[in-house]
Amino acid sequence: MKRLLLATRNEGKQRELRELLAIPNLVLETFAQYPLIGELEETGVTFEANARAKAAHAARSSGVLSLGEDSGLEVDSLGGAPGVFSARYAGARGYDEANIEKLLRELARAENRHARFVCAVAVAEPDGEVTATARGTCEGSIALTPRGAGGFGYDPIFLPDAAPGRTMAELTPVEKAALSHRGQALRRIVPFLREIL
Repeated sequence: MKRLLLATRNEGKQRELRELLAIPNLVLETFAQYPLIGELEETGVTFEANARAKAAHAARSSGVLSLGEDSGLEVDSLGGAPGVFSARYAGARGYDEANIEKLLRELARAENRHARFVCAVAVAEPDGEVTATARGTCEGSIALTPRGAGGFGYDPIFLPDAAPGRTMAELTPVEKAALSHRGQALRRIVPFLREIL
């Protein structure tokens, strides 16, 4: 059996990554199996830089092939914010409702509500060398109010162009996987993983 460490403690991302990385004979592990691996401060100015740093850190700390992922929301009228600060936009990491409330306040008078979800993934060998990267984007716009109970993060206010009239949080997991930024990035990295595994 081959092992791949998913370099995240975010339960929502863990669920999506597990569903999207359905590779036979691959055991997916998370930081739950490696409690001594410390947090890596995200200091990159791009999603790609953060994904690479996460993958390398996880691989070197565990000695296991690792996948790092960084993703977030870019809003055109906010100059691309929240961007790499998406998870901690309103302050402390992990407060989805506070992040959404802040974003909606800042867009209260905006005519242009165009936005995109962006995801970057990177794979690192056990020695920390990054050997593959991929990127996915999902274009859409920001709703006036949150809708839907699925997903996590900004899903309740993101209206993907590919599913008119519904927020990401109103899509089924299968629908979301088919069009999401994370689904796109992972589908691009899976051939590489199959080859090396």
